Amino acid sequence: MMLKTEEMLKNLEDLINTPSVVGFYPEIHKKLSEMVGNLGYELEFDNKRTAYVRIPGKDSSKTVCVGAHLDTIGLQVRHVMENGWIEVKNLGGVNFHNIEGENVYIHTRSGKTYEGMVICKSHSTHVFDDARSRERDMFNEAILLDEDVSCAKDVYDLGIEHGDLISVEPRFKRTESGFVKSRHIDDKAMVAAVIEVLRQLKEENLTPFYNTLFAFPIFEEIGHGGSYVPSEVSEYVALDIGLIGPDNHGSEKKVSIGASDNYSPYDWELTTKLINLAKENNVHYCVDTYYRFGSDATAAIRAENNVTPAVFGVGCMNSHGYERTSIQAIEDCVKLTKAYVLSE
Repeated sequence: MMLKTEEMLKNLEDLINTPSVVGFYPEIHKKLSEMVGNLGYELEFDNKRTAYVRIPGKDSSKTVCVGAHLDTIGLQVRHVMENGWIEVKNLGGVNFHNIEGENVYIHTRSGKTYEGMVICKSHSTHVFDDARSRERDMFNEAILLDEDVSCAKDVYDLGIEHGDLISVEPRFKRTESGFVKSRHIDDKAMVAAVIEVLRQLKEENLTPFYNTLFAFPIFEEIGHGGSYVPSEVSEYVALDIGLIGPDNHGSEKKVSIGASDNYSPYDWELTTKLINLAKENNVHYCVDTYYRFGSDATAAIRAENNVTPAVFGVGCMNSHGYERTSIQAIEDCVKLTKAYVLSE
């Protein structure tokens, strides 16, 4: 069956526009449940709030897991200054140079959401001598709330409190030349790819070779999304981004298969299998090693789960910033994921 690229990209835009900063799952779980429910699947959840779609295979002697994380990098309310500016804590690999001036959304425990923008405390070259040179980090950046507040009490009276989670405006854009630009391509592109695989399995009446769990963790960006794996799982293939840089083969038009990351080599046999499947299915791919990168498959083995780990995903330019990848790479990830779950 042909890929339904337009439907997949519409799902991708919807997923990206649904906030899911690390640990904030209410809205994204509702969105994911709607998407897979429309295909005839149901979600189940573990106590870490990881969502799963479970599909029985032809051979029930083995269970494999394909994981694509729902969470994105973001911020958390740390303190409110006396002038009403909000100081924050970093959740995941946020680069403050990259988000300064960006709109953000503060999600409160009462269910209200407030908008603001990220500013440097030395915010204007007209005023501050160190506006260009001041360090951009959690101690020198703040959120300017888009509310009529002038002191800390005004902010707290809105119901904003320490620990509230903050998502960053994604600004999704599709180009006529075949690219997608947005924050949070990591890892919403792979979630959209998995949903397309689920659609094809359902509409083509295909059964995975082995029992298959599609997992959607919500804590990957801080290192423990895949730390719990259901005991029946023996293989964990993480779908994540591929990195682009001077020491990498990766590009936006390729699927990157990870041979190792900042913790460990990935499994030799399973990684070789993915490489061979990429070749057999005419997937544009490369193999790379990563220095500042870990995946949910790594989290699984670090937590001493008895699983065989592997990773692949779209090549992503400007990772953990305003990211870009190609539609072709997302399509190729669909092809490789489908080939993997159908393979012996």
